[in-house]
Amino acid sequence: MKIPLVAPALGVALALTGCAPDTAAPARAAERFHAELAASRDDAACELLAPKTADKLPDPGQTCAEALRELKLGPGGAVTDVRVWGDNAQVRLAGDTLFLHRFGDGWRVRAAGCEPVRDLPYECEVED
Repeated sequence: MKIPLVAPALGVALALTGCAPDTAAPARAAERFHAELAASRDDAACELLAPKTADKLPDPGQTCAEALRELKLGPGGAVTDVRVWGDNAQVRLAGDTLFLHRFGDGWRVRAAGCEPVRDLPYECEVED
């Protein structure tokens, strides 16, 4: 997945206007996603994915949980940075970078297993 690197610029713009976004909720969602994976509760981790991401992840004849198990995403670890712009967020953990979107029922993972590509957007293992 190619994720544009607009988050830092928008974060600075929000900070300059005095409007500080809530970073705790997306951070908790990212930590919970990795906690479910670590506990081998792949079905529960799938429930934390954005609908398009969950639909796109499995190959034909495969469940979302089976697809997540195959990917073997690394450990999440501690939150190191959170950037929020509108209904989107980037959460950097010690072992992963995730992109999330805020839906009516809370924050959901749009992309995980993301790594920056020099001077380009991120490449992600799980994406919408």
